[in-house]
Formats: sequence, C-alpha cells, structure tokens
Amino acid sequence: MTTTDETTGGAFHPSRALYRFTILLFIASLSFGSYFAYDIVGAIAPSLVEELHASRGTVGTFFTMYSIAAVLAVLVGGMLTDKLGTRKASLLFSILVLAGAAIVWQAKSIPAFFIGRFIFGAGSEPLVVAQSAMLARWFKNKELALSFGIALTVSRIGSLFAFNTGELITSYFGTFRAALLTAVAACALSLIGNLVYIFMDRRGEKARKLKDESAGDKIVFADIKEFKASFWYVTFLCFTFYSAVFPFTNLSTDMFVDKWGIARTAAGEGSFLARVFSNFFHLFGTAGGITSIIIFASMIFAPFGGRLVDRIGKRASLMVWGSLILIPCHLLMGVTRIYPVWPMIALGVAFVLVPAALWPSVPLLVRKERVGTAFGLMTAIQNIGLGGFSLLNGLLRDATKSYTASSIMFASLGILGLIFAFLLKRADGREGGILETQRQQRA
Repeated sequence: MTTTDETTGGAFHPSRALYRFTILLFIASLSFGSYFAYDIVGAIAPSLVEELHASRGTVGTFFTMYSIAAVLAVLVGGMLTDKLGTRKASLLFSILVLAGAAIVWQAKSIPAFFIGRFIFGAGSEPLVVAQSAMLARWFKNKELALSFGIALTVSRIGSLFAFNTGELITSYFGTFRAALLTAVAACALSLIGNLVYIFMDRRGEKARKLKDESAGDKIVFADIKEFKASFWYVTFLCFTFYSAVFPFTNLSTDMFVDKWGIARTAAGEGSFLARVFSNFFHLFGTAGGITSIIIFASMIFAPFGGRLVDRIGKRASLMVWGSLILIPCHLLMGVTRIYPVWPMIALGVAFVLVPAALWPSVPLLVRKERVGTAFGLMTAIQNIGLGGFSLLNGLLRDATKSYTASSIMFASLGILGLIFAFLLKRADGREGGILETQRQQRA
C-alpha cells in the first residue's frame, strides 16, 4: 500500500527506485578514488624509478606499506563501522584516503612516501567494508547483487583510468607528481560523493526506517576454530591467486617497458583529452594499457562469470582451471619474447573465473553467523600475500636485472594454487560436494 509520505514525496521520495539508484551512484563512487590512487603508483612505476632514482624494490614497498595498513585495518574496520555507523565511519575512512594520497603527492622523501601509503591503506580497505554496509543498508532484499556489481565496476573504472592515463599525465605535464595530484583529485571526488551520500542517507533514514547492516568483514577470533578444511583451502587459494595477480600488475607496466620496449603512451597530438582517448583506443599498444587488460576483463565479464557459477555450480573445478591458466601466462611472459597481450588476455580470463567462484563459496562453507569472520580473515591473509609478494617482485627485479625470476615466482604461486584447488575439490567431495553441485535456484 502506498503511504501518504510516498505519495506526496513524488518520484524522488526515498522509497522510490529513482532515489535508491541515485544514492547507489554516490555509494559506488566512494572507492573510485582509492582504486585510482592505489594503481597509479604501478602505472607510473617507470617514471618513479627514473625521477626518484628508486629501486624496483622500493616501488614494491609502496604497495607493501598499503597492505600492512590494510591487514591492521581489517581487524578494526568492521567493528568501527558497527560502532560509529556507516555515515561517520565512511567519512573518517574517506578523509584518511584523501590525506594519504595528498601526503604521497607532496612527499619529498621515500619515508614520507611510505607514510602516505600507510595512511592511505588504513582508510582504503575499511572504506570498502563501510561501502558494503551501505549497500546492505539500502539494497537488502532488493537488487543487492546488482548493487555490488555496479559498485565494483565503478571501482574498477578507477584502476582502468590509472593504468591508461598515468604515464600520459606524467609526460604531458612533465612530472610524475601531476599523476599523483590527479589521484588526490579522484579521492576528493570520492569524498564529495560520500558527503552527498550522508545527506541522502539522513533524508531516507526516517522515511524508510533504515538500520545499519553488518559490514560483513569483522573478525571474531573465537569463530576460527570451527572452520572446516575446505574453507582453509579456499583461503590459501585466495592467498596464492591474488598474490600472483596484483603484485604482478604493480610492476607489469615497468616490465613491459623494460623487456619489450612497449611505449608508455600512445603516439598522438592535440589536446590532453584527445590524447587520453588515443591511449584508450590503443589499449593493446601501450604498457599501461596492456596491464589494464585484466581490469577491463573483470569489468566486462565478471557478471557473466557470476552467472555461470550460479547456473552450473562447479566452483572447485573453475578454481582449478583458473589456477592452471596462471602458470603458462607468467612463464610465457617471463621466459619468452611473445607479445604480452595474449598472456594478459588469458590472465584476464583467470581473473574472471576464480573470483567469481571463490568469494561466493565462503557462505556455503561456514555458518551464516561466521561469514563475517571468514571474509575478514580471508581479506587479512590476502593482504599479507599482496604486501609480501609486491616487495619480493621488486627485490628480484633489482637482484637479477630482469623479470624472469619474478615470473617464475608467480608461476609457482599458480602451481601452489592448483594444488590447493585439487585439495579443495577432494575435501568438498568428502563434505557433501556443496561447491560442485549447488546452483542458484530460479525465483
């Protein structure tokens, strides 16, 4: 039944779909800036190495500092969101993200750069937790999966723009700091989006009787002892898979420039915007563009990967195939001269298959009261891998003067992931085969 408030409020009443999807755009914008600022360092790695006279190990440490902060933040971020509510907590996290990006932009020394990345990581990771709580608050029982998909796509657009414009901004304005300033601007836009969300959320709170929902990533250590072997295999596979993808992309732009001599930016003239369009048009011809193939694939095909998992189940089998694909991709780029576009396309396929099967498996493996602990624990362990292997990638490049050893390391992670995927498939069979057989029921 339509209430008086809904009738008099018009089309933009908080109960209406138009209001709900408008607020979704601002919720989704919260992580756009943080994704851009995270990946801009990898996008401009060749320029950072040259202008800062920094080693590749130092560039890897920029990401390690982020991950250290992320691990610590995961332990308190969910609890802080529960305590303060989504509005206050998200605003705090957005301010930390902006402050960290600004410190990185203005950093005059490597230690100052590290401090900025640490502060940035302390805000960025729990901001995603708070964003999840916002989506649950507004879309629980209504388009929840769709809202999460839209939020992820908007976030990935930040990464896509970072890799395809980072070196262009650097060369156009003559300094890598212009790219870092762009990251600050992106984080500022996300902060503005957060403020608009707060205004709209306050307006809609009374009209819709909204309640704060659990952010979903809060760790309760007493829960851990109840987890079955299958959960731990999924967690270890998450560790190996993501450690073979993101630490690789952190320095892959530098690798493509260093090994293949691929251009940092597309050749072109005209205005800055014209050159930005040229860079996107020549996605397969620039080092940053080739790196962004993985991101582009996840943006376009992740919904189809999720639908495939819903239709056929076979989660453990898909994780086997995704882990298997990693191995030749890294070996081809490490020990051959084959143009990296083709291995990167295959890596993009793996990056669609594994996450689509991995993350939705967790609620099937643990009791619903333990899901928050499970996701929080997986996220913390994942970030340990991201930080450690980002550093190792850079150190190996410095020690060997090539990326061959790093590629073998990433291929080895694929082998470990393949072993964990097979162990998962066997454990799932012993535990009733829920990952392989359960499919989403049609409404």
